[in-house]
Amino acid sequence: MNIAIKIAQIIDLITEWYGKIVYWLVLVMIGIGVWNVIGRYLGKIIGENLTSNSLIELQWYIFDLIFFLGAAYTLKKDNHVRVDIFYKDLPTKRKALINIIGVLFFLIPFCGVIIYFSWQYVFNSWQILEISPDDGGLPRYPIKTLIIISPILLIIQGISELIKNLVIFLNYSPEKIS
Repeated sequence: MNIAIKIAQIIDLITEWYGKIVYWLVLVMIGIGVWNVIGRYLGKIIGENLTSNSLIELQWYIFDLIFFLGAAYTLKKDNHVRVDIFYKDLPTKRKALINIIGVLFFLIPFCGVIIYFSWQYVFNSWQILEISPDDGGLPRYPIKTLIIISPILLIIQGISELIKNLVIFLNYSPEKIS
């Protein structure tokens, strides 16, 4: 079990690391969005185009990065939306059992379905090196890859959550998994 706990800690460390990067992407996205608005109005005043489709699409792409990469980080932080009318008052071992069932029967299969049904879609985008149809648009194939990467990261973080909840369920000892 110690090896499994070590694996969970490594997964959590990696998720924490790229989660911090995603934090900073929020500020970058906001900055680009502010520039897009200011540039559009200031450009009208001075008669110059100060923004572009590329900047608008870059803002969307950064939002995609935040959403897709933030999902596993949010799982690690236990901040996903859950209807916890009953869950919040349950004993710790019962919560752990519910989390184990959730990972095994909902999270991993759902992510597997996403990967299975989007694989060809993403592959086709890479095959043609898909680009936005808008003038000055950005390549779409790299960002579409996140449709596959995000559920993979969720599965990996789900494995960490599964390990931590198994430790709690089998041998409630939170200091082992901190």
